[in-house]
Amino acid sequence: MDIVQLRAGWTEVLDRLERKDRIAWLAFFDARLASLSGSTLVLDYSDSRKLASNHEYSSIRNEHRLALKDSIQEVFGIDLEIVEKV
Repeated sequence: MDIVQLRAGWTEVLDRLERKDRIAWLAFFDARLASLSGSTLVLDYSDSRKLASNHEYSSIRNEHRLALKDSIQEVFGIDLEIVEKV
């Protein structure tokens, strides 16, 4: 799996995530897939800084990250560590 393949299926990942947990979908839908190194996916939110809201949801962020990991697992059959760059 490489970043190009992941980007090609990212819409399907987000669609599955939205069906499971709309709040988690809102937390991740504008993330840019920055890099994939081994089993670590880096999500970049630097472009979203221009929006009124930031992405600091620390109290529930782990739950959302797990929902995203589950959606990635369902679409691609791989287990990735999610790292967020804000």
